[in-house]
Amino acid sequence: MSVYRGTAQTSAPQHGPRPLPLFLDMVRSETAASPERLPAVLEGLRRYQEAPRGRVRRAMPARFRKRRARLRDYGGEGPPVVFVPSLINPPFVLDLTPATSLVRWIAASGFHAWLVDWGVTDPRDRDMDVAAHVERVLEPLLAKLPAPPLLIGYCLGGTMALAAASRMKVAGLATIASPWRFAGYGAAARDIAALWESARPTCDQLGVVPMEVLQTGFWRLDPARTVAKYEAFAKLEGDRAAMFVALEDWANAGEPLTYAAGAELFERFIGEDLPGRGLWRVGGVAVGPERVDCPSIDYVSLSDRIVPAATAAGLGARRDLGAGHVGMIVGGSARRQLWEPLRDWLHGVAGGREPGQSKEEHAP
Repeated sequence: MSVYRGTAQTSAPQHGPRPLPLFLDMVRSETAASPERLPAVLEGLRRYQEAPRGRVRRAMPARFRKRRARLRDYGGEGPPVVFVPSLINPPFVLDLTPATSLVRWIAASGFHAWLVDWGVTDPRDRDMDVAAHVERVLEPLLAKLPAPPLLIGYCLGGTMALAAASRMKVAGLATIASPWRFAGYGAAARDIAALWESARPTCDQLGVVPMEVLQTGFWRLDPARTVAKYEAFAKLEGDRAAMFVALEDWANAGEPLTYAAGAELFERFIGEDLPGRGLWRVGGVAVGPERVDCPSIDYVSLSDRIVPAATAAGLGARRDLGAGHVGMIVGGSARRQLWEPLRDWLHGVAGGREPGQSKEEHAP
């Protein structure tokens, strides 16, 4: 299996969950009541660390650049479609393998596809928050295209794409598993706030928020599942095992956030829910779903623990999915649940057919 891991800087520096000591503590805690599970979990971890990684595919060419970010050209004929990934984790989950590349599939479906690559974090950019990434990086990249693009934002990238669509002309906006109403995190927000309080002084000194801090926050949302998937991996073979390795390498990779972006995410978004309350401003301008003047749609997972359905923005249309946060992008039902409906929506918008309100639920 050939896998795109992006640049050398975004490849996982260790073949194991980051931070590994904290993962092992979590394993001990989650298996304490059933110690017979521990050998299988550790065997899964060993197999993951020792698994062959296969050939690494070269990144697609960067046609436009702004600061450290690149707009990578995936080709195709038709209206421009720009995929905006999260600042957290590398962008290559949208182009994971030849068989599981949403970007390439859209490029082969009648569109010219582009992928934002946020690049390598520079601690000297410590004061660039999420809003600054929208104003100073994302919007200038989009403005280089010959026509207003259709935007597809994934996870925090959808939050940022929505902000950009509030401030500039775009042809359409689709968000996938993207948080906007952060109050929807409920009680989990308290655990995330506690994590940030303990990590903030060190992050302040470093000028960045290391990936290990962000990964720890994800684990806290569902520690049982995090441990159980390694237990299950001990028995996986063939393509399913290779896919697990590819996904875990992606989850364990990623540049740190700038300090200001991490602080805004933890304090202003999760802590105070500025976007959901209509108080988030980008470049001095209020942004939000009500200011998006183009066809728009939310793709929302009903089983997502990283971005709960309650955090969805409430755009012009909505489609509910049964697949999880990552499964909706690369899972076995991804093409049926997300890829094909998204392609059809894009064609409808590009063809001038205004999509109506919708809500379609799919069982996992």
